[in-house]
Amino acid sequence: MAQYLLDTIWLIPVYALIGGLLAIPWSPGIIRKTGPRPAGYVNVVMTFFSFFHAVFAFFAIWNHPAKEVFIPWLSTAGLHLTINLEISAVNLGALIVITGLNLLAQIYAIGYMEMDWGWGRFFSLLGLFEAGLCSLVLCNDLFFSYVILEILTLGTYLLVGLWFSQPLVVTGARDAFLTKRVGDLFLLMGVLGLWTLSGTWNYTELTVWAATANVNPTIITLVCLGLIAGPMGKCAQFPLHLWLDEAMEGPVPSTILRSSVVVASGAWVLIKLQPVFSLSPVASAVIVAIGAVTAIGGALIAIAQIDIKRCLSYSVSVYMGLVFIAVGTQQNEAALLLVITHALAAALLVMSTGGIVWNSVTQDVTQLGGLWSRRPMSGIAFIIGTLGLIGFPPLGSFWALFKLADGLWATHPILVAIVIVVNALTAFSLTREFGLIFGGKPKQMSERSPEAIWLMVLPMMILCGFVLHLPLVLQSLSLLPDWATLNKDVALLLIWSSIFGCSISSIIYLGNIPKPIRLPWQGLQDLFAYDFYTPKLYKITIIFGVAQLSKFADMLDRFVVDGIVNFVGLFSLLGGEGLKYSNTGQTQSYALTVLLGVGVLGAWVTWPFWGIQLMDLIF
Repeated sequence: MAQYLLDTIWLIPVYALIGGLLAIPWSPGIIRKTGPRPAGYVNVVMTFFSFFHAVFAFFAIWNHPAKEVFIPWLSTAGLHLTINLEISAVNLGALIVITGLNLLAQIYAIGYMEMDWGWGRFFSLLGLFEAGLCSLVLCNDLFFSYVILEILTLGTYLLVGLWFSQPLVVTGARDAFLTKRVGDLFLLMGVLGLWTLSGTWNYTELTVWAATANVNPTIITLVCLGLIAGPMGKCAQFPLHLWLDEAMEGPVPSTILRSSVVVASGAWVLIKLQPVFSLSPVASAVIVAIGAVTAIGGALIAIAQIDIKRCLSYSVSVYMGLVFIAVGTQQNEAALLLVITHALAAALLVMSTGGIVWNSVTQDVTQLGGLWSRRPMSGIAFIIGTLGLIGFPPLGSFWALFKLADGLWATHPILVAIVIVVNALTAFSLTREFGLIFGGKPKQMSERSPEAIWLMVLPMMILCGFVLHLPLVLQSLSLLPDWATLNKDVALLLIWSSIFGCSISSIIYLGNIPKPIRLPWQGLQDLFAYDFYTPKLYKITIIFGVAQLSKFADMLDRFVVDGIVNFVGLFSLLGGEGLKYSNTGQTQSYALTVLLGVGVLGAWVTWPFWGIQLMDLIF
């Protein structure tokens, strides 16, 4: 039985794809008698199959070497493309996280979107998302990973734009799609360039090739920079980070997946390509620099946000920035731990705030308050999610951050300081959001804001249990460091930074200090609140350039391409009209015209011969 589950591991993404396809008939209203709800139930059942298949297969592969499966796909003109699947404990662990979170998100969505008209379309897109993410985890080939990332980009665009009748939703979906396309274009260049150097796209073969490769430093640096651009966009790293903020216009159940596992898709490819990046010190330094800038900048920006969704979206970019630092410094195990622990805690935070968005009048945290007595379950979930996301022992992110900082302690003390500062800023930001939402007295906008329905509370409580018990799971899998060899200096720095951030924020936002809190310098306040003016920078550079290029292409199309076609059509029309009035209906006239035409054509064709004869007669 165990061997059969491993041999059929490719069925896990197929389950989700079948669920998405079966939900399509309820999307345009082909099936009307039952209403759209069966579309959600079908997806939940198929995701349930995927989750338990992954769980049982995980125990079958644990403590066994990884296996590879090769599926021939295309062979033509010397090009042989094969779908390579890798079956390992790490991959199956990632599948458990993806399918488990998607199962909880779908149950949450049944309650959140109870009366929504786009029910069928939403669940079919969730099935597409799950199938794409599971395929990406199993795929051991860079080219097909790129194809899957493109599918996920399309899924992001369609899910964010689910409520396409709202202008802000349309703008958010467009910006998310175009921002990702910038990174994907450079990623494609890197994918093709790497093939010319290594002759393979298989991750395992790339690791072997990178160990002994002797390539031109300039060329490999350019290729690596192209490969970095794709994960930059997927992980919402500076300056391609704005799409995640815009994508918050989509439904909250899709945000659960987007903020937890979808953004990690780029990090997964980045971790797989780490041996290639080690060939270029410049590329590794760029990865670290991007991660450090995004982590610190995102943590500062999150503190100044007032939208309940944006406060969390920048925290996602922050932790993906820490993943970039881990990959750039060759700390792959720390990067994987960060991805797993962040996924669970971030999903829990989105669930706890999603219920507030669901039945509250506003999303402005400065207009909320006093919800602890009205929404105790959401408040508890927010606290557990916060503690699970910062360096608070013994929860999961403490061990992930500790592993990263401990690996950098001897060689990169500046990066250790960045990790400690980012942890303190994140603790401050999340405690601030908790104080503004749940602390204080109820305000006018939060007077009537009861706890969400059980379909939304149940998955939230289940996820609370997973976040609290994650250290036990990691300990049972021997993924936590030994207490005897624990670097107590790093552990104390993480603990005190968490205490410092939470304490200062609690004094400010849970105390009697007048609010809103503003920095002494208004310019610095605006700098953080307006995202370092990155949107304005986009408008005067990329958006302006694309707009001017579009105008030029429009003028070229209307005046050159259409002009030539219209001229040919007008000439044909005028010629036809002229011939219409020159026709007499007499056969001899037509015959004379044909003979004259043939004669002129013959004279023109034979003119070189007759010209030579004429010159000979004259001279």
